[in-house]
Amino acid sequence: MKCLKISDDHRRIVTFNDESFFLIGDTAWELFHKLDRDDAEYYLKTRKNQGFNFIQAVVLAELNGLETPNPYGRTPLLKNESGTFDPTMPDIDGDYSYFDHVEFIISKASELGLYMGILPTWGDKFNKKWGLGPEIFTEKNAYIYAKWLAMHLSKYNNIIWILGGDRPLETKAHFSIIESMAQGLKDGDGGKFLITLHPSGSASSSKYVHSCQWLDFNMIQSGHCRPSNPESYELLEYDRTLQPIKPTMDGEQRYEDHPISFKETNGYFDAVDVRNAMWKNLFSGSCGNTYGHSCVWCMNTEKNSYHPNTWRESLHRPAAEQMKYFSDFICKNDLSSHKPSEAAVENNEKGENYVQAVISKNSAYLYIPCGISVKLSNIPFKIDNITAFEPTTGEYHSNISLTDGIVSFPGRGAGRGMDIVVILKGE
Repeated sequence: MKCLKISDDHRRIVTFNDESFFLIGDTAWELFHKLDRDDAEYYLKTRKNQGFNFIQAVVLAELNGLETPNPYGRTPLLKNESGTFDPTMPDIDGDYSYFDHVEFIISKASELGLYMGILPTWGDKFNKKWGLGPEIFTEKNAYIYAKWLAMHLSKYNNIIWILGGDRPLETKAHFSIIESMAQGLKDGDGGKFLITLHPSGSASSSKYVHSCQWLDFNMIQSGHCRPSNPESYELLEYDRTLQPIKPTMDGEQRYEDHPISFKETNGYFDAVDVRNAMWKNLFSGSCGNTYGHSCVWCMNTEKNSYHPNTWRESLHRPAAEQMKYFSDFICKNDLSSHKPSEAAVENNEKGENYVQAVISKNSAYLYIPCGISVKLSNIPFKIDNITAFEPTTGEYHSNISLTDGIVSFPGRGAGRGMDIVVILKGE
C-alpha cells in the first residue's frame, strides 16, 4: 500500500503517486477493543467487499476501554505505582498483548488494501464530559504515549492519525494535550502519516485547530440529529472558505439504524438518510465520507431498542451494501477538477431537499434527494449529454428529459427514497 498525502492544490487526499484517493470510511470505534482475531478479519473482509477503503478505530476505546479487557483478557495500559492506568506503560508483553492485537488488525487491513484511521485515544480520556473516562492524560504523558505509538506503528503504510475523539477542546489544558499528542505523533513517525481531528457533533475540527501546522485536513462530525444544524454540506462549504486551504471530510455522518436525535421514539435513520448525507458530502468537494452503523461502531452483541441488532447482522444493512455503488461511481467519475455550486439549480432550498452539485468547465453532477424535477441555472457549458445514476442499484440510464433547462424523469415517481444523481456533459 502507498502512504497518503495532501494534493498540490490542498483540496484532496492523494497517494504518493499523486492518484486521487477518496476516503470511504466506516466507524468501527471498538474494533481493537471488542473483536477477537477471527471476528476482526471477518469484519474487515466484509467491509472491503462492500467498497469501503478506510476503517476508523480507537486504541484507548470509549466503552470502558481502560478497565474492560479485550477478548484475550488484556487491557491497553498497565498501572503505575499509584494504581493509575499509565499512558507511558503500554501492554506489549507476549504474542497476545493488547498492542500485538492492534498490530494484527492493522496488518490484516493492509493485506486487504484498507487504510486505518487510528485514534490514539477516545476524548473522554482527556475531557470526560459525558463519558466514563478516567482522564489520564497530561501534556507530558500525551507526548510520550503518542510518540511511542507512532514509532511502534511506523512500519505500516496504511495509517491516518485521528485526534480528538468526539470531545470539544474547552480549556487550555485540552489544547495543550492535543498539541502535545500531535507533536508526539510527528516525532514518532517522522511525519509519515496524515493527521486530523474528530470533533464532537455538528462541528468541524476547524473550529479548534484549523491554523495548526500539524492538522493536514479537517474532519466534521455532522452527527445524528434531525434536523441537522448546520447540515453537513454547510460545514464542508465553510471549511472550504478557510485559509490556509485544507481538505475536509465528514468523519461521522448519521448512522444507519441510529435513533433520530438519540431518541427511539423519533424512529431510526435509514438507508435514505445515509445516502442523502454521503452523496451531498461527495458533491460538496469533500475528501472523504464515513458511514457508520448504530450497532457496528460498538460491536454490539445484546439487542435492545437502542441497538436493535447485533454487529454481525448489521454489517449487511441496505446502505452498507449500497456503498459498493458509491465506491464504483467515485472510481469511474473524476471529480478532482469540479467545484461545489449552490447556484446550479434555480430556487435551491436548504435542508433535506437541497440539491448538491459540483461543476467543472465541461461537466456537472447533481444529487437530487427526492427525484423531483429541477430547473438548471448557471451551467457554464452547452449540455450535449445527460445521464442518470441510481444510488440504490449502481445503474446508469438515459431516461431523462431536458426541456427549457428543466430536468425531469418521465414515468418515474418522486419523493423520499427516489434520490438520483444527474450527470451533465458538454464541450
